Amino acid sequence: MRTASTGSAEPRGPHIVLVGLPGAGKSSVGVLLARLLDCPFLDFDAEIERRTAKTIREIFAAEGEDVFRQMERVITVELAGQPGMVLAPGGGWMAREGNVALLRPPARLIHLAVSVEAALARLGPETAQRPLLAGPDPASSLAALSLSRLPLYGMADAELETETLTPQEVALGAKRLASRWGWRVA
Repeated sequence: MRTASTGSAEPRGPHIVLVGLPGAGKSSVGVLLARLLDCPFLDFDAEIERRTAKTIREIFAAEGEDVFRQMERVITVELAGQPGMVLAPGGGWMAREGNVALLRPPARLIHLAVSVEAALARLGPETAQRPLLAGPDPASSLAALSLSRLPLYGMADAELETETLTPQEVALGAKRLASRWGWRVA
């Protein structure tokens, strides 16, 4: 498994799992938070693409969403019991029964809250590359995802609004939460 930063080999706290809609900033904030905590960061989508040598879009087109969600599950199983790191699973990771229970406790989840409009603006042209948003009406598709996933995201240990904050500000807020959850932070 490859992580975006090497970080400290010493366990520093429980996994911090960033959850939220596509465009919430999980990957951007995750890299920054991992640097602040001096720990590894793992973006599930990037790891799946590395392992399969296919894009997420190619996996969805050739094998379907269920196969992709199974790949997320494999990574989740591998992470259970591992030293704490910052994790950014796909937006639908929480919807797969049992994923959260594999890591929590002790893992802590942070919901990066974003409106559908802001998420679409952040994704920009990348929206068409997102399998669940590709189509004639990505706004309606993302609104439907939001409606179905918000109750799941509401089960997170904390929520950080990302609408008016920079990724750096969100990462600093997440760092403060991590210190409350037992992370040794400088």
